[in-house]
Amino acid sequence: MRKIITGAFVSLDGVMQAPGGPDEDPIGGFKYGGWAAPYFDEAMGEAVGEMFANPFDLLLGRKTYDIFAAHWPYVAADDPIGPLFDRITKYVATRNREFRPSWQNSQVLGADVVGALRALKSSDGPDLLTQGSTDFLQTLFKNDLVDELHISFFPVVLGNGKKLFGDGAFAGAMKLVGSRVSGSGVTTNKYVRSGDIVPGSFEFEQPTAAELERRKSLT
Repeated sequence: MRKIITGAFVSLDGVMQAPGGPDEDPIGGFKYGGWAAPYFDEAMGEAVGEMFANPFDLLLGRKTYDIFAAHWPYVAADDPIGPLFDRITKYVATRNREFRPSWQNSQVLGADVVGALRALKSSDGPDLLTQGSTDFLQTLFKNDLVDELHISFFPVVLGNGKKLFGDGAFAGAMKLVGSRVSGSGVTTNKYVRSGDIVPGSFEFEQPTAAELERRKSLT
């Protein structure tokens, strides 16, 4: 059974659009492209290295695939990430039925993306790691397909932009199994699924008259 692992760089207000550069994704008038770069220090490099340390295949939305395909095959030969991304399988989710990937070892998931993902998860092979792919992530979250979250929270508020979670995401509890803080203030956390949400209450066992009156206004 293969896991789907989501890796994301996220602002404090949940935005993950265009962390790498001003021309990465200016869609919607987003003007802060490259917001993550000034915070990327040695500790951040180690955190990314740990995420890539175990065998994995990439699972990408079309826009992120295009960004990666225009960059990683062209980095210097001694760059550790470029040759790794070249070598592994890249699965691409796209609505364009005419799309034919040019990057080596790339496969299109097909029209039934959710069915293809469930088949991949039940097959033999390395785990499936997402990078970026904000729109595609909404499909994963709505269909409860994500097993782990590796989220780096950056100390910046962006105000608007594409967010990690939209409406309709799965409802479930997560367990924090790893955390580190970089010198630049980035907190990188690893979460795994830990079952259903278990509600509790801070209310009085016997509600006050004022509370009962308040509840009437909610109906």
